[in-house]
Amino acid sequence: MGRELQKKKRRSGRPAVRQSNRTKKILNPRGNSVIAKNWDKNETLAQNYRRLGLLARLKTPTGGTEKKLSSEQSSSSSSAPLATTTSKPDPFAIATAEKAILSEAKVERDAAGNIVRVLGRKANPLNDPLNELDSSSEQEDDGDDGEEWGGINDDGVGTTEVVKSLIEEAKNPAPPKVRYLSERETEWLESLVAKYGDDTRAMARDMKLNPMQQTAADIAKRLKKLKAQKE
Repeated sequence: MGRELQKKKRRSGRPAVRQSNRTKKILNPRGNSVIAKNWDKNETLAQNYRRLGLLARLKTPTGGTEKKLSSEQSSSSSSAPLATTTSKPDPFAIATAEKAILSEAKVERDAAGNIVRVLGRKANPLNDPLNELDSSSEQEDDGDDGEEWGGINDDGVGTTEVVKSLIEEAKNPAPPKVRYLSERETEWLESLVAKYGDDTRAMARDMKLNPMQQTAADIAKRLKKLKAQKE
């Protein structure tokens, strides 16, 4: 078995792939001037972001999150550490049929005495939490268009001052930087113009002055930028 493995290794000309320990990119949470101004060094990253109204992670962190205890909860926990926890009511619990049945109800009759509709009846007698979803889907089937979604509310209402400042900063981005031609590129273009004038096709075919084989359209674009730069 060992000889077969050695033969396979000799036949393979690929070098052994070794995993290198890549260092993780160091994050800079205070890269923004607004966040850096309101940063507290005594708090953790998650605590700072929570105070500023931001999220440290888009996904739910593993192990749970830190909960804030009020003064009443902290005093009660210190006085009675073994207090019994009260069970919360189940929001999806459905009432029994005995409680849901109505003993009396008002009805509307026609001229012949037949019941047309029942008045005062609950729309959801069993307190089914999914009843609203069913009714909304029925309205959509009937062709009743609901309220249109107007997108994310970015007016800053209900957010912190830091988030409002970040929204205003995002609405007014920095102006784009103007890129100028380098000295070497300027000399190269001037040598092409001195030899061929405005003939960009001849410039593109010159193997000596144009070793990188720039196209005629690219050279024309660079010449236009050079002309605007000199003006």
